[in-house]
Amino acid sequence: MSILFRENECVVVLGEVMVELSGITDTHAAIGVAGDTFNTAVYLSRQGVKVKYATALGEDRFSDRIRKALQEEHVNTDFVLTLPGMNPGIYAINLDEHGERTFDYWRGQSAARHFFEAQKCNDAIESISSSNLLYLSGITLSVFSHRLNDLTQLVANVRENGGDVIFDTNYRPNGWISHEEALSAISRVAPYVSVALPTLEDDCALFGLRDEVECAEKWYSFGAKEVVVKGGGKGAYLPGKGWIAPPEVIKPIDTTGAGDSFNGGYLGARLTGKQPSEAIVEAHRLAAKVLMTPGAIVKE
Repeated sequence: MSILFRENECVVVLGEVMVELSGITDTHAAIGVAGDTFNTAVYLSRQGVKVKYATALGEDRFSDRIRKALQEEHVNTDFVLTLPGMNPGIYAINLDEHGERTFDYWRGQSAARHFFEAQKCNDAIESISSSNLLYLSGITLSVFSHRLNDLTQLVANVRENGGDVIFDTNYRPNGWISHEEALSAISRVAPYVSVALPTLEDDCALFGLRDEVECAEKWYSFGAKEVVVKGGGKGAYLPGKGWIAPPEVIKPIDTTGAGDSFNGGYLGARLTGKQPSEAIVEAHRLAAKVLMTPGAIVKE
């Protein structure tokens, strides 16, 4: 097993947890808790991986709901900081007839964006800097785009202290002022990435790539040691092995959280001793369950 993935390792996950509105009709919506890195943290924890989540929340009822959700999923909240007077972001899932989703967001003033300004932030950053595994995404970078220097320094510190950084590009144009801003920010963090879990469509749009080979080569050129390229229904591309297809073909109900759950399934399998090709199959199985469930989190 790669030294990147020692068994019983703790993963620190940095990002934003939001209130999720799904199953929307003219008069009703289901209220849940989700967010790309939160989703991955949950699926990691459900596989027995030790997880600590880092973010900021307010003191309102929805923030309390998120704290409760983290605790119920056995995700450590030592790095969940409190910002009085602030609230979590909200997003709504809109589905088409094929289960493909688009989102509406209300997150401009979310507490998570001010993580680096919260009380006890310095203590949290010092502890996170000493972690062996830090997971974050392009959405994490967009949330902290105004504190990119601080975020870049954090990932640099993790690597300098002997830890590794796991990254999913998760490029969402509506989270950035411009394509150029996103490209610049992600390119600054990319050289510190040890394990890259990009989605082909996202990286082609961001970097102007043509195919999965160029995508993998792009991340290797940044310095990544392990790369898996997600390709939706086609499966996942593992350099040296080619495309590994899902075990079965399904018709998705809701694609929300599919990539996040794949990441959680893949990393969980790697952290319990599976080789990359085996871990991809496990990740496909988990993602299939999520694809057949409304919202990002499958109820246990």
